Amino acid sequence: MKIKLMSICLYIYNLFNSNQIIDYNILMNKNIALAALITLALPGITFAQETTATAKTLQNAQPEVMDKVKTMAEELIKKGFTAGDGYGEVWIRDLNTFIELSCKVNDKSQIRKHLITFFQFQQPDGSILDGYIPSEKAGSEGKFYKSDLVPGFLGHKNTVETDQETSLIQAIAKYIRVTGDKTILNDKVAGLTVKRQMERAMDFLMKERFNEKYGLIWGATTADWGDVQPEQGWGVVIDENTHRAIDIYDNAMFLIAIEDFMAVGDLSAGQTQKWKGIYKNVRQNINKYLWDEKAQKYIPHVYLNGSPFPASFDESKVYYHGGTAVAIEAGLLTKQQVKEAYKKMQQNVKDANAATIGLTLYPVYPAGTFQNKVMGPYSYQNGGDWTWFGGRMVTQLIRYNLLAEAKEALDPMLARVISNNGFYEWYTPDNKPKGSSSFRGEAGVLWTAITELEKKK
Repeated sequence: MKIKLMSICLYIYNLFNSNQIIDYNILMNKNIALAALITLALPGITFAQETTATAKTLQNAQPEVMDKVKTMAEELIKKGFTAGDGYGEVWIRDLNTFIELSCKVNDKSQIRKHLITFFQFQQPDGSILDGYIPSEKAGSEGKFYKSDLVPGFLGHKNTVETDQETSLIQAIAKYIRVTGDKTILNDKVAGLTVKRQMERAMDFLMKERFNEKYGLIWGATTADWGDVQPEQGWGVVIDENTHRAIDIYDNAMFLIAIEDFMAVGDLSAGQTQKWKGIYKNVRQNINKYLWDEKAQKYIPHVYLNGSPFPASFDESKVYYHGGTAVAIEAGLLTKQQVKEAYKKMQQNVKDANAATIGLTLYPVYPAGTFQNKVMGPYSYQNGGDWTWFGGRMVTQLIRYNLLAEAKEALDPMLARVISNNGFYEWYTPDNKPKGSSSFRGEAGVLWTAITELEKKK
């Protein structure tokens, strides 16, 4: 202890008597050193206690709170597979974010059954639906799909999205990794193995949603990862008014799905060569067309038939939090870029007076730019705060060993779970909970983030 104290005192002496020009980093080092000296001067205070005192603002990213939230998440996921209360459907984009937890707490055969059901609803062109619901619970709005393979259920699809196929591929891969059960690939649906049906889903994206000019997949214009387009009506179905566009979220999801398919699919040499080539080209084109090197961010959209937004609105300034998090998951950014992205997200949170980096985007789209009233400024996917995506960013910070940043981001997310005694779908900037009060996607991503953080001990 005396040796450590002497070393620190020498460091502090040299630091404060340096003739260097003081920049921010030096100033911060001096502040830290001074704090350490003051701490050591106080009787009965140890290094461990000093560390705790420094981190006392992180009251929720602590073992006892994290354990409680994990337990709450596990109990919620045990109760079912729908997106949450208020939802009668099993959604693949949601299931993909809590399937790892589900594999830990639910019967494997039930999870397998739900995954197979998506293939039983697979369309002739290979496309995958968003979800399915018992016929008696289906509403009267929207288009429903029937399948002779799943009597008593109806399927639905928000065609403005381009993440259903990739979400299912990712979910299958997660199921296999957690359970070790690769036999699901050999199950037959409509005469074809699941493995073959997975490739049909990926081929759909290449045939129906791939733009040759840019070498990337497209969808309707939405707010980041959202499923509502600006044009009239409910805004979930592509029609003659749709403005087709390319964005980072869809294409990052595609990259992850390709990697997953190659990792678990036991592909032939020809298949591997095919998908490696597609992966390489998509990755290169993301960097070429979607990354703004000067601004160090992803541009919101590359438009294929014009923008739906007024010229007075500079969409290039909008920062997509969710799409950036998924891009990081896809390995598109360096560790330094990940750190800078996190700093930018936190600055956006500050500027928006929001609560967490679950903030979907900033600045928000102006009032009236989306016809669906739920998409007003700072509402729903237009600047609402979603742990469902913020939690994924936390996991990526952990993956890049940015643990202080991860804990800082996680802390307020845990706090509102405790204060609200549940997992809500999204939150307003002033942290008011909205939507489903038992949103399984939030429970799943928080459970994953906490589990990954615990591995770093």
